[in-house]
Amino acid sequence: MGYNPPLIRIMRYCGPQSDLPVGSDGVFSANARFMAIKKVKRRKIQDHPVIVWLIYALVRAVDWLLAGADPDRALSIARRLGRLMYRFYGRGRRRALEHLRAAYPDKDDAWVETTARRSFEHLVMMVFDVFMAPHLLHKHELERYFEVDWQEFLPVIRWIVEKRAIIMVTGHYGSFDVLGFSLTSFGLKMYSINRPLDNRPVNDFLRQMREKHGHVIIDKKGAAGMMTEVLSTGNILGLVADQNGSRKDVFVDFFGRKAATYKSIGLLAMRYNCPVVVGYCRRLDDRFRFEIRISRIIRPEQWEQQDNPLAWITQEYTRGIEDFVRKDPEQYWWLHRRWKTRPPEERGRNDSVIRKEPQIAQISQSKVQESTNS
Repeated sequence: MGYNPPLIRIMRYCGPQSDLPVGSDGVFSANARFMAIKKVKRRKIQDHPVIVWLIYALVRAVDWLLAGADPDRALSIARRLGRLMYRFYGRGRRRALEHLRAAYPDKDDAWVETTARRSFEHLVMMVFDVFMAPHLLHKHELERYFEVDWQEFLPVIRWIVEKRAIIMVTGHYGSFDVLGFSLTSFGLKMYSINRPLDNRPVNDFLRQMREKHGHVIIDKKGAAGMMTEVLSTGNILGLVADQNGSRKDVFVDFFGRKAATYKSIGLLAMRYNCPVVVGYCRRLDDRFRFEIRISRIIRPEQWEQQDNPLAWITQEYTRGIEDFVRKDPEQYWWLHRRWKTRPPEERGRNDSVIRKEPQIAQISQSKVQESTNS
């Protein structure tokens, strides 16, 4: 049996469900070992106390600079940074272009490239929003920054009065991080699931900012118990629902392609008999001003007659996300790996992990061992 790197080191950083490919003899492949070792070394650098606190100091400096900055000027700088990111982050740029060409096959290259570049600009603007929102949003000035069609929210308000559980979902679109912040500023009590950052001081600081007006953040790790508690007590649970799921999740259509989508949202909706509200926060005219709308409301009575209610719910809220993305595709995060996991019928000809550096697989066993022992 060949040599294996210490499993503890690999599993600690890659997780027990990292799906590292193994050979017939149970040995990790050379490519898998190389990537695991590379990830271990990268995490060691990121976890170094000096690096952690330098990043934290940088984040605090950015917060200080943006606290008193003119929003329009700050967002102008953000757009420039987004264009630089588009130019130098080659892997993300290629992925965004690939996704856009697949989603909009009728569009020409000029439109695709412009939309991809603008999506990077909106990404950086949203990061700036996170820092500016706590300093700009005050309850007596909310109408200055938000356009809300309250007629669409009447069913939601009625359910809140009735203390009925609600699942609110959105996507990586517009300023989705400001969406929860704004709704709680309007007086809605909301709980949201959030993946904690590896940098603990930065994570705690950003979490404190997000929870300033009552928006409760729940860490994604171990969130199952909290989600059931939130819904069982008749509260609002907010989720970003366009993450790439696993092979065990539900595959639904998203821009004409099958996408692995979390089944937990549909299961929670059926278990607690609660509606699913699909909404978004879209930026207006590249300014710190937003449109908050509801794209779709999925009610329990709609899925009760379906043959497969879980698949139906999942497809419906995914279609709701696609509907508002199509209104302004420049504001969607096209660089994120939404279609990474492929359905069973496609795995034979196109593995879920695209290996863009096939030469890695040719690394000799001795070189991998040497890298591990160093």
